[in-house]
This record gives sequence, structure tokens and C-alpha cells, in this order.
Amino acid sequence: MFDFDISQALRLLAIAFVPALLGIILHEVAHGWVAERCGDPTARLMGRLTLNPLPHIDPMGLAVFGLTSLSGAFVFGWAKPVPVDPRQFRKPARDMMLVALAGPLTNFLLAVLFGLGLLAAVSFLPFAQWRGNTAYIFALSSLQAGVVINFGLGWLNLLPIPPLDGSKILAYFLPGQWAWRYMSLGRYGFVILLVLLATGLLGKLLGPLVSGSSLGLLGLLGF
Repeated sequence: MFDFDISQALRLLAIAFVPALLGIILHEVAHGWVAERCGDPTARLMGRLTLNPLPHIDPMGLAVFGLTSLSGAFVFGWAKPVPVDPRQFRKPARDMMLVALAGPLTNFLLAVLFGLGLLAAVSFLPFAQWRGNTAYIFALSSLQAGVVINFGLGWLNLLPIPPLDGSKILAYFLPGQWAWRYMSLGRYGFVILLVLLATGLLGKLLGPLVSGSSLGLLGLLGF
């Protein structure tokens, strides 16, 4: 018999919501910001260099985030890709690689910042004294989730599956014709990801990376 605790599922969704939203939005803003540094102002001109979530929301990506959060399994989602025009880059191949790299690096940086926030919280408000406070426990859970979710988003986007960021980074190091053929596989990328998610292979693939990164960072911070 299927056992589903709706209150627990909604609690997981609430804990994951803010760190995931920040991670997804700032990931896209980072793409646009680096693109502008490389000569392409398209994202700024289209109003995508903003922390307002509305221009970034992709309904399907939001739905997948909600479902994965409620399931308590591997959490991920996505926003609308930031528009980039490589023709305006000073060095198109190199700059596209840098733009792609900016997103995952931003998620890794956010994971570190959430970890530091967790350290600050327990340093100024000791757990032994505040563990009975519901808001305090929720905040700690959300900060910890921020570490895990942003490492998850970073590693997910580094997978070499077109059109994920990892594929654009790898394409930079391939000969021109090979890079073009490789990136043309992007039409199947979404299907590949859904199959990996549905079969549990995505969690098995990313699980060790996410857990290793999260435990490593928290260990360095003394947790």
C-alpha cells in the first residue's frame, strides 16, 4: 500500500524552496552576467539579469522541482535558459565555455555560503539552547538543504549531456566538427535526463558527488 505523508512532503518542499529558487535563479543570472562581460548584452536587454523570479520561471522546471521535492528523492529543477548570442562574443568558443562554467561555479559558491550561514547560525544561536524552537530548526534545515541542493545543481549541470553546461565546457576542447556533432545531440538531452531520473540512475550517478561534496564542506566547517 502506498504510504504518503502529505505534511512531511510539504515540509520538505518548504525547506527546499528558498535555497533551490536562489540556486536556480542565480545560476541563470551568472550565465547572463558573464556573457555581458564577454561582449553579449542580450540577457540584460531582455531583463534577465534580475533576482525577480518571474522572468526566470519555466513551468515544467518548476513542476519537476515540486515533484522531486515532495518525493524526498534527488531534488532538481530548472529555469528558462538565459538568452545568449555567441556572435557578439569577442572569442566565441572560449567565451561560450566561460558562460557555461559560470552557472555551476555559482551553485558551488552558494553551497559554501549556505554552509557558512549554517556555521554562523549555530555559533551565535547554540543548538543546545535553541533546539526546541521550531523556526530555528526550520532555518537550520533550510541552510543545510542549501548546501546539498546547490551542490546537486552544480554537479547536475556539469554532466556532459547536451545542452547542459558540462557539454558546452567539453565542446570547447573538441575539434570543431566533433563539437558540432556532439552539441547536435541536445535535442535528446531532456529525454535522456528524464529517463535517468525515472530509472533512478541520475541519483546513483550524482549521489556520491553531492553527498561527498556536502559532507566534505560540512566536515571542514566542523559539523
